[in-house]
Amino acid sequence: MILSPSLLAADFGNLQQAVQMVNASEADWFHIDIMDGVFVPNISYGMPVLSAINKHATKPLDVHLMIIDPDRYISTFAKLGSHILTVHYEACTHLHRTLQAIKAEGMKAGVALNPHTPVALLEDIIKDVDVLLLMSVNPGFGGQSFIENTYKKVQQAKALITEAGANTLIEIDGGVTLSNAKALVEAGADALVAGSFVFNAANPTQTIAELKAKA
Repeated sequence: MILSPSLLAADFGNLQQAVQMVNASEADWFHIDIMDGVFVPNISYGMPVLSAINKHATKPLDVHLMIIDPDRYISTFAKLGSHILTVHYEACTHLHRTLQAIKAEGMKAGVALNPHTPVALLEDIIKDVDVLLLMSVNPGFGGQSFIENTYKKVQQAKALITEAGANTLIEIDGGVTLSNAKALVEAGADALVAGSFVFNAANPTQTIAELKAKA
């Protein structure tokens, strides 16, 4: 199981320290949430902060764009060191073209689905999706409660991927804790994003290790 701690939950006043903690931990990726205040009601951080993170990160940057018209910034995020670039289905009019543009820049292409968006809508392009990110909370803010319907969506996504013979990874974002990590992996998840549960812990490094061991 891949674990991707979300820096949205880190102390922004000590971001380098948070990056170094993840570097030294058993985590696999850095999850970076980019929010524009339009697609979601919150504004997080933008290009200069991502550039600063990239200078210190020694693990892949898993960049999640919660923005409208993400096509404008694909090449920019490639230049900033993104390894995976995930866009929202709900924000892309021409999703297939967007995914091809991401791959043309040398990145893995991800698609995120909001809790209300059915997995079946990706049936025709699932083979073009490297990472399918299922939102298990409503996007925009950290610390929300996990939506139980997510287990069913993971199973549906796994069935769709298997039937298509695709190599898509399933990633879960929102409300991941020790109490649901194992069940998510058993349902078919390959990667888990954990934010508040990691960074609000007394010992984040130990919490990451426990999540990895649990799943």
